[in-house]
Amino acid sequence: MADNDIWTVKAALEWTEGYLARKGDENPRLSAEWLLGEACGLRRIELYTGFERPLSMDERDVLRDYVARRGKGEPLQYITGEVAFRHIAVKVRPGVLIPRPETEVLVSEALALLPSADRPRALDSRMTEAEAQELLAAMAAEGEGEGVPSPGSVGAAPSDPAGAAPAAFGGDASTGEAAAVSPGSAPVPTTGAAPASSLPSPLFVADLCTGSGCIACSIAYEHPRARVIATDIAPEAVALAGENAEALDVADRVRVVQCDLGEGVPASALGRLDLVVSNPPYVPTAVLADIPREVAAFEPALALDGGADGLDVFRRLLAFCARALKPGGSFAFELHETCLDDAARLAAEADFADVRVVRDLADRPRVLTGRRA
Repeated sequence: MADNDIWTVKAALEWTEGYLARKGDENPRLSAEWLLGEACGLRRIELYTGFERPLSMDERDVLRDYVARRGKGEPLQYITGEVAFRHIAVKVRPGVLIPRPETEVLVSEALALLPSADRPRALDSRMTEAEAQELLAAMAAEGEGEGVPSPGSVGAAPSDPAGAAPAAFGGDASTGEAAAVSPGSAPVPTTGAAPASSLPSPLFVADLCTGSGCIACSIAYEHPRARVIATDIAPEAVALAGENAEALDVADRVRVVQCDLGEGVPASALGRLDLVVSNPPYVPTAVLADIPREVAAFEPALALDGGADGLDVFRRLLAFCARALKPGGSFAFELHETCLDDAARLAAEADFADVRVVRDLADRPRVLTGRRA
C-alpha cells in the first residue's frame, strides 16, 4: 500500500497476509491478525468489527516494522514481546526461550505433585511450622553479609553458592529474619495466641533452567505456599525472569539467581526441597538440524541442545534431585518425545519411586515425574 493511501484495518490485514504468504509464513492470516492487533491495540474480534477503522501514522509505522521482522522469520512472540502462559502473561525477548504450550503441561504436573493450597500435607511427610521457620532463618543467615541482594531481587550466585539465594524461600537476607508463611500474613510469633503448627508450611521449590521464569512465576502465582528459587546460567534469562516476577507481583516468593543448574540453591535447603522442576535443554543434537527455521535462527541453542541423546542435562538434574529433594519430594521435567523411555529407566535405576511419563497436548510423551523414596 502507498503512503498516501488510507490504511483501513481491512486493507492492512489483507496486505499483511499477502506479504507474509509470499515470505513463506506457515499461517499468514493468523500472523497478520496477531501483528495488526498488537500494532493497533485491538483484540481479534475488534479487527473484524472495525474493518473500516483507519490506522494512524504511528500504527502504520509500528505495523511496517512488525511485518518486516516477521517476514525475516522472527517469532511472533519476540516481535510483540509477550506471550500468554496458563493464568499469566510473561514478557519474552530474543536470547531467551519462548514458552510453549507443552510447558503448561509441565506446570500442571508440577502443581499436582505439591500438597494443595487449601489442605495440610500428609502427616508422614509434613514439615512442621517450627521446622519450616528454622529452615527459613538458617537460609537467611547464610545470605547475611556484604553483596547479598535484597529479597525479591535478581543476583548472581557468589563464590559460595550456599549463600546465593536465601530470599528464594522467604527469608530477609539483610536481617536474617524468617518471612511470613503466607503472602501478606504476619511472621509467626514465638509466643502468643496462634500456635505455629496451626499455619500451613511453606513449600520449597527449585526451578532450574528457568528461562523467562514462566514456570517459577506460574507456580508461585497459583500456589501461595510456594517459595521458589529459579536459576539459569544465561544472564539474559536471569534478567527477564526477574522482570516477570516483579511484574506479576510474586518477587517476594520467587528469587532468580544466575548459576549452573542447582549451584545457587542454599546448602541448608539441600535434602529439604519439596519439588524440583525443569524444562532443560533436551533436543537431541541430531534433531536440531530439523527444527523449524524460526526456532533455529532466533532462539538460543544453549536452551535447546540436550546432547547426543537429549539427556545430558537430565542426568545432572537426577543427581541434583537425589541430594536436594526431601524424602517424598518430587521432580517434574519436560523432555524430548524420543527420550522419555530412557529417562524413565534412568530415574528408576537411580531409585526414584513412582516414575511416570505424561503425554502432552498433542498426545506425545513429554513430561517425566518421580518421587524420592
